[in-house]
Amino acid sequence: MHIWSDYDMLFLNLPQESVKTVNNSFVKTAFVKSLPVMAGYIVLGIGFGILLNEAGFGPVWAVLMSLLVFAGSMQFVGVSLISGGASVLVTAMTTLMVNARHIFYSVSMYDTYKTAGKRKPLLIFTLTDETYSLLCDGSAPADCDPHQYRLLVSLFNYFYWVLGSFLGGLLGQIIPFDTTGIDFSMTALFVTVFVEQWTGTKEHRPALLGVGATLLCLVLFGQEVFLIPSMLLITLALAALRPKLEGGMAHE
Repeated sequence: MHIWSDYDMLFLNLPQESVKTVNNSFVKTAFVKSLPVMAGYIVLGIGFGILLNEAGFGPVWAVLMSLLVFAGSMQFVGVSLISGGASVLVTAMTTLMVNARHIFYSVSMYDTYKTAGKRKPLLIFTLTDETYSLLCDGSAPADCDPHQYRLLVSLFNYFYWVLGSFLGGLLGQIIPFDTTGIDFSMTALFVTVFVEQWTGTKEHRPALLGVGATLLCLVLFGQEVFLIPSMLLITLALAALRPKLEGGMAHE
């Protein structure tokens, strides 16, 4: 509730008609920014809801898990852990391993989020791979509070995931599904977001560095354990090259 109160305070001194126009434009811009994630999250959320339903948990549980956990791929893993009777310790360690990548890429959002005030906890909670890819460039519309804009984008993505989970839970109770290959939706979503980021800037060195480091670690460590080393290598390389990269982006 206080989110929208803060939002209204941004335009407290504007005429009522201007406030309405700016508010609508603000929300529309955030919504359009989130569109690349919408289709992927709804489809993946439906897949998660269906899988959870097959494990014996209905749409209410799917919504609760998505609201409180909001961990994407870890929720798919969680279905197997729950149905297999995994212990709390095993679940905690698995979650740490699956989501350890967040440690590396979230560091780059420190400067962006450090002045977000009371919005910061929610911004951190809703930061996913896809939301990060939309917000990592630090840009925001000139006529709005950048933290409020980022929060709206994050909340739109959060809503898509919860909605998809609910729909999947319902559909799983009504229609039998063959879920083979549904996890490819995550790969397709990553490709879509990557292409959007690539076409949105002339500075491609960070993307090329990320692809190169990932391929190198895949060859050296194998597909089972390459993710953490590649994220560490990317983080170190970007930190070392940060001055040059920021200089290149400033001249675009």
